[in-house]
Amino acid sequence: MTQKTTILIVDDEVRSLESLERILEDDFNTLTAENTIEAEKILQTEWVQIILCDQRLPGLTGVEFLKLVRHKWPNIVRMIISGYTDSQDIISALNDAGIYQYITKPWQPESLIHLLKNAAQLFDLQRLNESLSIELKMAPDAFKDSIERKREKLKKNYQSDDGITRSERSIMNDICAKIRRVAPYDISVLITGESGTGKELAARALHYNSHRANKAFVVENCAALPDQLLESELFGYKSGAFTGAVEDRIGLFERANGGTIFLDEIGEVSPAFQVKLLRVLQEGEIRPLGASKTRQVDVRVIAATNRDLAADVKSGRFREDLYYRLTPIGIHLPPLRERVEDIPVLVQKLLNQAMLNLGKKVDGISEEALTCMQAYHWPGNVRELQNEIQHLLVMSDSNILGANNLSARILRAAPRDEELEIQSLSKLNGNLKDRVESIEARILKECLIRHQWNKSRAAKELGLSRVGLRSKLERYGLSKNDQIQTN
Repeated sequence: MTQKTTILIVDDEVRSLESLERILEDDFNTLTAENTIEAEKILQTEWVQIILCDQRLPGLTGVEFLKLVRHKWPNIVRMIISGYTDSQDIISALNDAGIYQYITKPWQPESLIHLLKNAAQLFDLQRLNESLSIELKMAPDAFKDSIERKREKLKKNYQSDDGITRSERSIMNDICAKIRRVAPYDISVLITGESGTGKELAARALHYNSHRANKAFVVENCAALPDQLLESELFGYKSGAFTGAVEDRIGLFERANGGTIFLDEIGEVSPAFQVKLLRVLQEGEIRPLGASKTRQVDVRVIAATNRDLAADVKSGRFREDLYYRLTPIGIHLPPLRERVEDIPVLVQKLLNQAMLNLGKKVDGISEEALTCMQAYHWPGNVRELQNEIQHLLVMSDSNILGANNLSARILRAAPRDEELEIQSLSKLNGNLKDRVESIEARILKECLIRHQWNKSRAAKELGLSRVGLRSKLERYGLSKNDQIQTN
């Protein structure tokens, strides 16, 4: 079974330490330290892949401690979490301590877990890179051929099905056809859609179906950094450009030269930075921080946002000229709740991935569980579905994943908010008595699913006798294989 990634959490606030440990312990092997002395002792005896360190600590600051870690244990992925957003702190963290991510408080549990999983992948890639470097020195020609084969396989995956999992009758088919039509042309594309709908997958499909497929595909989340850091990340900088800039650094636009850059969450950039992006798109040139001359770059820009940029243009929040530079072609990805027919195939793909990652194998998932999943609205879209599949796989004791282990919100298929709940009730047919009975039937079904159709346990929870429960089931015609209509 795959071993969990080990994370060392360093924070002098006990409550914060306990909260982080509680949130992360299901996905990671967690170690904790209340100060840097304890943390260093742990590092001397334990194999740690990631450090999540608070910035404000007694004695050394988080950045100062991680600078020491960088010197002694350079392979550990280092991350800062802090309620302070001073730009000098962030710059120092990124440059002096080689910080992978600077996380500001308050943080969201799901977002934090996602960042840490990415950090775990980075650690694995670093180790793989080291081993590949050794192989390259020993057999450069063979290694080069291997890399080319893998690259060609990746290209074929995106060229055959766009890398976007969907059913034969999916509404995504027309969207994927549009991606294939647009991909060969050197034109900017704006991808819109809610978080978790697969905007990066669509961007990769555009890249790997273009003539730039053999060049770099570079990703930057524009919402993750303040302006100065985002500028240094995208355009690079010269040594001495600011405090902590001890050497020249090539920006992502130059790294993507000849290829594609994907700017995620483009709608979050400030008006001041929008001007700098506009120049890149208009002139095809960048100026690194501290440099006196501009540099030409040949990069295709694909941007994405979950905002309504047209509305932001009208309100003055987003520049109209930049908007039109980004949107010669627009591609909108629908939320998962509008792709109900895709859920079974997505579940199967995500289940296969989860079994591989978690080292646990099952024979499949029950129809009852799929029915519940198709009734749910999935506000977190495919990312939420992926997390639920992992939860279901871990919690199940059976070779067939049943609905009884689904999260309560999915079993109940709760509306997203009160307004939708009212809308849902208004769709019920009949008089008041009929509508109340329809709701009662749903409650009975949800309770029975959770208890794996054990009528004694369900009756006890609902405050009914077995005879009373049986009478209601007969009245509503409910049985284990029945499905309740949601409208």
